[in-house]
Amino acid sequence: MSDADLSARIRSADPAVGLRAVGALHRLAEQVEAVHVELARAEGWSWEQIGDALGVSRQSIHAKYGKGR
Repeated sequence: MSDADLSARIRSADPAVGLRAVGALHRLAEQVEAVHVELARAEGWSWEQIGDALGVSRQSIHAKYGKGR
């Protein structure tokens, strides 16, 4: 789905179309988050620093991306 297509779907008056767009945005956000958490860890960031940057607890981010996930 292109950015323009997604943008049009977000503005749709049809709730089904809009909700599918929300789902696509959530999936995209999860992918971007995973990439940047991995980069931050590779640069030596602590789980606390990453959690602070994302506005969540270090425990929740570690549970999501830490070893054994």
